[in-house]
Amino acid sequence: MKRKEFLKKAVPAAMLPFFINGMRFQAYGATPMLKAIAEASAKNGRVFVLIQLNGGNDGLNTIIPTDQYSNLTAVRNNVLIQESKVLKLNGVNGTGMHPVMTGLRDMYNNGKVSIVQSVGYPNPNFSHFRATDIWHSASDANQFVNSGWGGRYLEDIYTGFPTGYPNTSEPDPLAISIGYSVSTALMGPTANTGMAISDPTTFYQLISGTVDPAPNTPAGHELTYVRLVLQQTQEYNTTVKAAAQSVTNKVTYPANNTLAAQLKIVANLIAGGLRTPIYTVSLGGFDTHSMQVDPNNTDQGSHADLLKKVSEAIAAFQSDCEQLGIADRVAGMTYSEFGRRIKSNDSKGTDHGAAAPLIVFGKNVNPGIIGSNPIIPSNVTVEDNLPMQYDFRQVYASVLIDWFETPVSTADSSILFKHFDTLAIFKQNVGVNSTYKASTIGLMQNYPNPFKDITTIEFMSPGGHVELRLYDNQGRMIKTMVNESMSQGKHSYVLNGTELPPGNYYYQLITRNGQVGRNLVKI
Repeated sequence: MKRKEFLKKAVPAAMLPFFINGMRFQAYGATPMLKAIAEASAKNGRVFVLIQLNGGNDGLNTIIPTDQYSNLTAVRNNVLIQESKVLKLNGVNGTGMHPVMTGLRDMYNNGKVSIVQSVGYPNPNFSHFRATDIWHSASDANQFVNSGWGGRYLEDIYTGFPTGYPNTSEPDPLAISIGYSVSTALMGPTANTGMAISDPTTFYQLISGTVDPAPNTPAGHELTYVRLVLQQTQEYNTTVKAAAQSVTNKVTYPANNTLAAQLKIVANLIAGGLRTPIYTVSLGGFDTHSMQVDPNNTDQGSHADLLKKVSEAIAAFQSDCEQLGIADRVAGMTYSEFGRRIKSNDSKGTDHGAAAPLIVFGKNVNPGIIGSNPIIPSNVTVEDNLPMQYDFRQVYASVLIDWFETPVSTADSSILFKHFDTLAIFKQNVGVNSTYKASTIGLMQNYPNPFKDITTIEFMSPGGHVELRLYDNQGRMIKTMVNESMSQGKHSYVLNGTELPPGNYYYQLITRNGQVGRNLVKI
């Protein structure tokens, strides 16, 4: 058995967790991707925090399109927040936040939140496990990848790991997952472990690069290798503990909030001098098929309780980072494996859906809303989903290229498998501002609509490459109508829909100035 194969089987035993303030802690070692990101982070000291909302968050009750209330009331009245209670955002008409999200609302109003509307991917999968795998691996829906986007990068550049790690120049873990869930987004093609120091003997073995002797047999050689991995694991743990003990948090985090407890540790470790660039934390419970809201008050209930925890935890973390003097180099984002359906169910809940809004926060984000409110058709069925405006890998590309300053060629080839345009999420991004409305880009409503056989779609091209895509009500891309370089000006496309079954559809225009979509109905 090869060492890599042996390690893949042995690695769960080698990844030794420990506890800080009662919270389970998991350190990751030098996978090639994380090592490269750590080196990029060393240039600017930047840190990124991934907050996973496990279960599939209902985006329509999180970032609420108040300009769609007439149709929303008709299809999800038993879970919809009263319009008068929706939190208003400074300078924004038609979009608000859930009433319990006062912390994030205040951060938005203070210029520290960027909201990306309708984030998803073509042909969405509605299984929790597979959808999470797609988000973490950054793969297409029909592509199966055994590594995560955060644990994959230039695999062959840094040879010899784990021998020689950690060392004086690279003493810290390259990614840390806090809590009981280990994020597969951080799993690389090779080992994800650190080193160990448990007593003076193993310390000097570490310095000399030796371990306890094992038989001179194939199995003995593998045993020697695993002992070295175990040493590294414990050594990383020692480094993390030292950082945790060197700094005291500056704010009081909300009690009985597991996400806040995790983020408190993250702030503590960053301020304590740990050079780890990526942290993952999580909060479960978002699979709200039933009793999502209080029957007597829709702005209360299980979903409201979760959103309140998210909002309060992020607000406390941001305040702590500012008082600890680290806010200039820390950013983070929330994400979930999918959103929920447009139409609520009879159990006062919502079922698995497709696209949903994503929140990026920090002092160095471009504040505002990227994209337009999702359009709610007047004749929604139980199968209808919110189509995506932005591919989640565009957000990843923005994090990699604009935050960590990863070369575009590396992001395209080694991490995301193909090119994805970045979004204007971070302040140092000099690209086009991506806050667009349909009228700004120039996508007109098809006519006639509804249509029976033939309909015409008119749009404006800024010049350059243009794509016009058609999606069904499940968010599956069923046709690329235009995919070519076009001159600047007005263009049209005649859609022959005689072969399409009746129902709700969505068409999306993608140009160098951004993306926008509209609904159409086939009768």
